[in-house]
Amino acid sequence: MSLTVPDFSALRVLVIGDLMLDQYWFGPTSRISPEAPVPVVRVTGGEARAGGAANVAVNLASLGAGTVLGGIVGEDAGGEQLQRLLAERGIEFHGVRSARHPTITKLRVLSRNQQLIRLDTENQYDSEDVEALAPVAEGLLDAAQACVLSD
Repeated sequence: MSLTVPDFSALRVLVIGDLMLDQYWFGPTSRISPEAPVPVVRVTGGEARAGGAANVAVNLASLGAGTVLGGIVGEDAGGEQLQRLLAERGIEFHGVRSARHPTITKLRVLSRNQQLIRLDTENQYDSEDVEALAPVAEGLLDAAQACVLSD
């Protein structure tokens, strides 16, 4: 059986949704904390990835699609990092930078190939941020052949 991947290079896709920064910290653990019955992880490395709708955009771009992303990020280091990750993949970001809410961030701590905890930084966006995104998204629709709404 042969499989073929369609040619996405002529396709322009608009992705709208919740933008997230997925962070991973990893390292060895060899003892239990004296403060609480939890492992102590000595962080030796980490990485960041686009999450949520931004991950959908990254996947579409990896297939060769021209990808445009709309969403809300905070006016913070996480928002800047997410925008850098998107730019490295050739993804156009058109969105709202909110001074009122931080970028949604999911931080996972891993040791010995096991996730120990996930720490979420997330607030519900207010109507002002959502209303600011609506005209941006509407303005991008005409140039897109497909639109993905990602929640």
